[in-house]
Amino acid sequence: MSDLLQRLRERGWRVTSQRRVVAEVLDGDHVHLTADEVHARAAQRLPEISRATVYNTLGELVSLGEVIEVSTDGRAKRYDPNAHRPHQHLVCSGCGAIRDVHPTGDPLADLPAEERFGFTVSEVEVTYRGLCPACA
Repeated sequence: MSDLLQRLRERGWRVTSQRRVVAEVLDGDHVHLTADEVHARAAQRLPEISRATVYNTLGELVSLGEVIEVSTDGRAKRYDPNAHRPHQHLVCSGCGAIRDVHPTGDPLADLPAEERFGFTVSEVEVTYRGLCPACA
């Protein structure tokens, strides 16, 4: 069983066949699929699944904090199931591929007090950009 599906069951989330398939499609490392990609993969397993069901399920997963919505460079939103392990993203400027990365250090601590302008900073989002081997 996928980690995501297991977490959802532990939370008491009602697991229908449609929801199960969406959770299974999202399972894995470095998974950053668009809603359309989730729908296409889910439909291979469960042909009757509707696009609306996929969108609704993704919305629920985001609101539950089990999936992160990732937007880069005005491209379609992508859905990242790695919501419980702190990480940043490495994005290919060519094809848009996204990989999870886990840099060492604390990016919050790297922002000097005089650069915070009185803000109480609660989180940091860092996106690394470059070209993947296929695009380089």
